[in-house]
Amino acid sequence: MKLTFVGADHEVTGSCHYIENGGKHMLVDYGMEQGVNLYENVEIPVDAAMIDYVFLTHAHIDHSGLLPLLYSKGFRGQIYATEATCDLCNIMLRDSAHIQMFEAEWHNRKAKRSRDVDEYVPLYNMQDADGAIKCLVPCKYGSKIKVNDDISIRFTDVGHLLGSAAIEVWLREGDVSKKIVFSGDVGNIDQPLIKDPGTVEEADYVVIESTYGDRLHERSRLDYPTELAKILKTTFDKGGNVVIPSFAVGRTQEMLYFLRHIKEEKLVEGYEDFEVYMDSPLAVEATGVFNKNIYDCFDEEAMALVNKGINPITFPGLNLSITSEESKAINFDDRPKVILSASGMCEAGRIRHHLKHNLWRPECTILFVGYQAVGTLGRSIVDGIKEVRLFGETVEVRAQIVQMKGLSGHADKAGLTAWMRGFVNNPDKVFVVHGQDQVCDDFAEYLKEEYAFDAYAPYSGTCFDLAKGTFVEETSGIKVVQKKKRQISSVFERLIAAGQRLLTVIQHNEGGANKDLAKFADQINSLCDKWDR
Repeated sequence: MKLTFVGADHEVTGSCHYIENGGKHMLVDYGMEQGVNLYENVEIPVDAAMIDYVFLTHAHIDHSGLLPLLYSKGFRGQIYATEATCDLCNIMLRDSAHIQMFEAEWHNRKAKRSRDVDEYVPLYNMQDADGAIKCLVPCKYGSKIKVNDDISIRFTDVGHLLGSAAIEVWLREGDVSKKIVFSGDVGNIDQPLIKDPGTVEEADYVVIESTYGDRLHERSRLDYPTELAKILKTTFDKGGNVVIPSFAVGRTQEMLYFLRHIKEEKLVEGYEDFEVYMDSPLAVEATGVFNKNIYDCFDEEAMALVNKGINPITFPGLNLSITSEESKAINFDDRPKVILSASGMCEAGRIRHHLKHNLWRPECTILFVGYQAVGTLGRSIVDGIKEVRLFGETVEVRAQIVQMKGLSGHADKAGLTAWMRGFVNNPDKVFVVHGQDQVCDDFAEYLKEEYAFDAYAPYSGTCFDLAKGTFVEETSGIKVVQKKKRQISSVFERLIAAGQRLLTVIQHNEGGANKDLAKFADQINSLCDKWDR
C-alpha cells in the first residue's frame, strides 16, 4: 500500500500520482507539463501495460493530457471520471492528439528544409486518443463506487471546472484499511455557471493542490460585466477589436456568460449589437458539453436563468467559427468585434493568427482573462514584451494589453484553507503538491503552523508507505539544467512499449489452458520469425 509522487511536485502542471495496493497499480491523473519545466519527473514505477486503473480528477490537459500516451504504451485498464469529465475528455484528448500530429508534421517539414534526416513522431496520435477515450468509465458525483474487493472511490464536486472532482480512495490490503483523498484542483468561490467547491469530512491522508497557496484573490467581488463593457466601449470607439485568448473549456463559457449579460442589459452604449466570434472548434464542442450537464453542475444563479427558459451561455450576435475559412474571414471584417479564441496562453491554436492580425494595431485590445504560465507567449505579452515572432514574422506589440484580475478557476489561500478545514479531524498526513517551488513549501508550513496539520511538500520520486505511515524514500528534486524541448517519442520507443505490453499479457495468461497457451506461443514465434533480423 504505497503512494509515489510522479508529477506536479514543486511544479504547477503535469499532475500524476501512483498507488500500489494488493498487486493492483493505479494512477491519479496523468497530465502533460506546460510552460517551464523546473524539476525532472521520475517515470511511472511500472510499465504502462501493468496499470489497472486511472482515477481522473478533471479534464484539463495538465491532468489528463498524457492518457493517450499511456494507451500507446500498452495501458488497457479503466479510467474512472465524472460524467462531465468523460464528455470533455472525449473532445479534449482528440484535440490534443490533433495538436501533437500537427506539430510533428511542422517539425518534419522544417527538417526537410534543413536537410535534417531525423523524423519527428507525435507524442501520440488520434488512434491513441480514441483508445484512451474508450477506457473512460463515467461516474456520478457522490456515489461510492466499488472498483474491486479492496478499492473503492467517490467523486465530490470541487467547483474548478465542469466535472472537476476531489477523489476519495478507500484501500484495503490484508487487515489494513486506509483512505486517501486527492483534492484535484480546488475551485474558486462565486464563479459563474458552476457550483462552489464541496468538502470531504474524513481521510487518513490528503493530497492537496497549492496553485495559489501564497495569495488571496480580491474579496470585494469585481463587477465583471461592467468592467468588460468599459473595455469593449473604449476599444470599439477607436475602431478596434477586443481579442480574448481564452481556455476553450471553462473560461470561454464564463466569458459567454458575461457577454450575454452585457448584451441583455445593453451595457455597451452605441454598440448594442456588437458581434462576438467564438473561434475554436474545441470551445464550440465544449459549450455543447456544458449545455448537456446543466442540471448536475450549474449553480443556483445559472439555474435561475435556465428555469426562465434562458440559455446562460448563448445570445444574439454570437458567431461560431468551425472551419479554417470561417476563422480567416473574421480578420477581413472591418467592424469592431470581440474574438474569443484558444489557446488561453497563446501557445497554439487559432489565437496566434488573431494576434498576428491585431497585436500591431494600437486601436485593438488584447484582453487576458486567465493564468499565464512562465515561459508561454501569453506571459511574455503580459510582462510587456515589445515584439513577438508569429509564423516566421516579427510582429510589434502596439495593441492595448489588459489583464482582468480575479478571474481564476483556482481557490486562493483562504479557499484552500477552508477546503482543508472541511475535514472533521486532521488527517494523519497532508501532502502539498501542484504549486510553484517555494509556494509548496510555504503552504505546507502554513498548514502546519496555523492549523496543526502534519503537512509535507514532496518532490517527484518520493514514496510513502500508507499502511505504516512512513516514507519509503524521500527525494530532494533534480532541477532541469536547461529548458528542454518537449520530448517526442520515436517509433522504436513505441515498438519497445508494445513488447513490454506483450510480456504483461503473457503474465496475465498464467494458469491458462495448455492448448490456448501453446497457440499463443506459436503466434508469437511466427511473428518473431517474420521480423527477426
